[in-house]
Amino acid sequence: MAMTDQSLELQESGWEELRREARKIEGDLDVKLSSYAKLGTRFTQGGYVDSGSSSVGSNRSWKSMEMEIQSLLEKLLDVNDSMSRCAASATPATSINQKLARHRDILHEFTQEFKRIKGNINSMREHAELLSSVRDDINEYKSPGTMSPRVQLLRERAAIHGSIAHMDEVISQAQTTRAVLGNQRVLFGDVQGKVKLLSDKFPVIRGLLGSIRRRRSRDTIILSGVIAACTLFLIIYWLSK
Repeated sequence: MAMTDQSLELQESGWEELRREARKIEGDLDVKLSSYAKLGTRFTQGGYVDSGSSSVGSNRSWKSMEMEIQSLLEKLLDVNDSMSRCAASATPATSINQKLARHRDILHEFTQEFKRIKGNINSMREHAELLSSVRDDINEYKSPGTMSPRVQLLRERAAIHGSIAHMDEVISQAQTTRAVLGNQRVLFGDVQGKVKLLSDKFPVIRGLLGSIRRRRSRDTIILSGVIAACTLFLIIYWLSK
């Protein structure tokens, strides 16, 4: 019985020691993450990119703080694993499980917060570096003298992109015109088919159309004969004078 009590006391002592260590690391992480977030906000002002030689020290400070936070997260993970093993070997208790779950939640929150801040800082740095590069290109373009090969390549690439966009627009207009002509062709084909269908369905109409065509042909022949006779009479009259 004495040995059991002594074992429980040792387990409780180990549990409390691990909890104190976990709370200490959690406090350090809270402070480090706050400083890391404030460090990241400086990128919005472009200080790390435009400050010249000071950017080296700033980048070192940023990397050093990032490595410290990563190390603290790994230590907190190890402590949580040790707490889990200690809780598994101890007498089951709801309070211990709840405390362990809370420490795991805190570790998860810190990890997600670190990833979020790190992603924001990387995006800000890339944006600031891009702006700095564009600003340098503009300054090179405005400066007197010959342009650098980089600026020339950028101008050529912009001209090529403009030509490609214009070609795409012309091709799109041609395709649209082709589609419209195709629709008109289909429409005319449908009209012709409907007229033929009507003539097939109504023989009277077809006969009437045939009579009209024959009468028109006959009138044309008569008119042609009259014109020919008048012309002949005029020629004879002109020759007889």
